Amino acid sequence: MTWEPVIGLEIHVHLKTRTKMFCRCPVAYFEPPNTQTCPVCLALPGSLPVPNRKAVEWTVLLGLALGCEIAAHAVFHRKNYFYPDNAKGYQISQYDEPLCVNGSVPVPGPDGDIEVGIVRAHLEEDAAKTVHVGGAEGRIHGAESSLVDFNRAGTPLVEIVTAPDLRSSEDAKRFLQLLRQTVVELGISDAEMEKGSLRFDVNVSVREAGERGFRTRTELKNMNSFNFAAKGIEREIRRQIEIYESGGEVEQETLHFDPGNESAPPLRSKEEAQDYRYFPEPDLVPLEPERELVERLKGELPESPITRLERLLKDRGLEIRDAEALNANPLAVKLFEAIHAGGIPAAETASFLLNNVMPQFEDLSPIVPNANEIVKVLREREHLTRGAFDEAVAASATSGYAALQFTERVAIADVSELDPVIDRILSENEQQVEAYRGGKEGLLGFFVGQVMKETGGKANPQVVNERLREKLEA
Repeated sequence: MTWEPVIGLEIHVHLKTRTKMFCRCPVAYFEPPNTQTCPVCLALPGSLPVPNRKAVEWTVLLGLALGCEIAAHAVFHRKNYFYPDNAKGYQISQYDEPLCVNGSVPVPGPDGDIEVGIVRAHLEEDAAKTVHVGGAEGRIHGAESSLVDFNRAGTPLVEIVTAPDLRSSEDAKRFLQLLRQTVVELGISDAEMEKGSLRFDVNVSVREAGERGFRTRTELKNMNSFNFAAKGIEREIRRQIEIYESGGEVEQETLHFDPGNESAPPLRSKEEAQDYRYFPEPDLVPLEPERELVERLKGELPESPITRLERLLKDRGLEIRDAEALNANPLAVKLFEAIHAGGIPAAETASFLLNNVMPQFEDLSPIVPNANEIVKVLREREHLTRGAFDEAVAASATSGYAALQFTERVAIADVSELDPVIDRILSENEQQVEAYRGGKEGLLGFFVGQVMKETGGKANPQVVNERLREKLEA
């Protein structure tokens, strides 16, 4: 029997506003516990919330980037639940009238695009941080006690809920990486999982191939890295398939993924909306974003990482690994396009940037203006000495960069000059010659190295390779 995974995501993104969502306490991550608080975020009697305008604008901006409709009328709701990190006994969130709905983003992949629906992107406040003492790696299981730090309480948080459109752990991982890159490039969040400004939960179910309906899902909590998410999804898919194939039924529950031993013990039964007894927040008026604001924000949208990746894959024909590596840096893509426009093939341009340029330079901005001169170097690359090419790359970030000083240093390609050197190297290394002819073809690199050493690095490696092969295989 063939099984098909069905995966949906809930992503929580901290907005990097200066102050919290409903009070004026600063958003801070590494201050001493319980020092960034006030009566509002501590839920003291008589305190009232005031929304953060910048957080509302940034949520709209993100919604537009995800292809969402921006609601003309959105309502804050109270989401009622009792937990130590929730001082009010409820969280101010959004329920059936969120800010952003009905979005859709394509996720490019090696087998084509996957259209992922965005059910909603809504704005809420984060809870406090519970610190578990004595458990393995600070986790709740096995902890001796738990402490609560309210510095995080009230931090603006956008929750993005996808439709169950993903069908593999790799697709989910790629979507999460592109989403993180999107919010970072929009400038609305640093989205650092290490400090908790990006978190995500994964809903997983399986069904028989061709089956139309959805089966019971489970929710994986505590996903704190893209690789852990992929591992957690794969483990849960295997677990559910084993249950069905043994005649059992999957129970709807929340699992707490432990990446240390790749286990996922149950945390609690999965809640439904009615368990939270949502009702409109009586202390806040509805949000009604002005159309002028929405249009202005739409005009401020930069090119998205998803669009760039699609172009690199479809229009430029790059392999997925190279395209993703370039796409992680917008300046790398800009430099790629400038060099490729100069007539250098896409694959060669990508290889040059990934293997020669990006390992040397963290900041590519000084190199972009020199793209035309770099093109001249690449056109002559096969004729240059290795030293000249390496120096050309190392100098590519300098002001006034010119290709001519490097392209004049042409490698020796004249066979009449190279053959005597090659013949001498072979005669001095008869044992290695016999070994090569006996099948150890890796020794070709040894001979090339000896010739390059003898010529001071000035020989043309391509010609040296060709002449060596001819002589060794004669």
